[in-house]
Amino acid sequence: MQPLASLLRPTALDEYIGQSHLVGEGKPLRKAIEQGELFSMIFWGPPGVGKTTLAKIVATAAGVPFVELSAVSAKKEDIKAVLHKNSSPLLKGRTQEESLTSSTTVLFLDEIHRFSKAQQDFLLPYVESGELTLIGATTENPSFEVIAPLLSRCRVFVLHELTDDEVSQIIDRALLQLPLLLEEGVGGGESTKKVRETKKLTIAPDARDWLIAMSNGDGRQCVTMIENTIKLYGKITLETLKETLQSKHLRFDKAGEEHYNTISAFIKSMRASDVDAALYYLARMVDAGEDPLFIARRMVVFASEDIGMAQPTALVVANAVFQACNTIGLPECQENLAHGVVYLATAKKDRRAYDAYMSALADVRQFGNLPIPLQVRNAPTKLMKEIGYGKGYEMYTGDSLLPEKLKKKKYFQK
Repeated sequence: MQPLASLLRPTALDEYIGQSHLVGEGKPLRKAIEQGELFSMIFWGPPGVGKTTLAKIVATAAGVPFVELSAVSAKKEDIKAVLHKNSSPLLKGRTQEESLTSSTTVLFLDEIHRFSKAQQDFLLPYVESGELTLIGATTENPSFEVIAPLLSRCRVFVLHELTDDEVSQIIDRALLQLPLLLEEGVGGGESTKKVRETKKLTIAPDARDWLIAMSNGDGRQCVTMIENTIKLYGKITLETLKETLQSKHLRFDKAGEEHYNTISAFIKSMRASDVDAALYYLARMVDAGEDPLFIARRMVVFASEDIGMAQPTALVVANAVFQACNTIGLPECQENLAHGVVYLATAKKDRRAYDAYMSALADVRQFGNLPIPLQVRNAPTKLMKEIGYGKGYEMYTGDSLLPEKLKKKKYFQK
């Protein structure tokens, strides 16, 4: 049976839920889709927020062939097959006329951050010539994961977690459509018999609230929970949802909810200085095939965010672990990861630098560009000096050099 999340996937923009900053009325991506404009782009955002769906809508609106590949398993041969439109098994759903008249093919490359530099280099000339229109999807910052020449030829769109209201809309759609799909024979099993008979699914407010909170802005995870709960129990209540979450029958893929739960547990274990738990979650990720650089990057962030001034050398160690993973690779680099994890987990913790910066950032966003005091302004010209730029500046003054409105602020607590 095809997963419910796939069966419910919208095929038109008016059915799409979320990302109003991109596809709302008058927004740039919506205009491009409505006008059938096509260009290479990268969708950057968390899992389950509609990256794949949006890519398919873009291709459909432009009337061009669409091929979906995962960077985890795709090889150069797969890309070559896409380029040979007439013989490619990946385009077997297209007519010969469509293949011949389309000047480009949309290649949707999921988890593009998992493509090596060499693989991305291979894509470049085809994207540059327009033979392929690339739509990449990633949960990682493309600035670090996509080579500069390829990134410069793509527009990056940032997708956000779905809001509670948007997840609620997805719940309503799933409850409405699932009985119809079962009636059509899409699913089977004794547990779904009751659903077929009633042809209607309901959900109590407490169960809806729990499901929204558990989904954490991930629409696919929400729908998967509904589907598995119906398969196991034939009804949706707070109790059956909780039972389903604990069931061995429900396991999310490592690119989805389970992936983020594990990295979260890993970070929180190091934060609590629980070395054993941190090593366990590290081993779990490595054994599942997680990218060691993904883990190492989180360790570099952790070194500044959670250890900070308590042990400044933690950042040096974390960076060394990252470089070792980048140079050596698996399987040997797991030893470097373990070394770094023990060091970071046992180090003293101090979040003052992180908290101070976040407090300063909040003021920047609240007050905007406040006037900088004249005494600390640059004065490269005579006129600037005459009007007071740099006047009264003392190298080791004890006075606050913050803008006037923030003079009394203390971000870093000594």
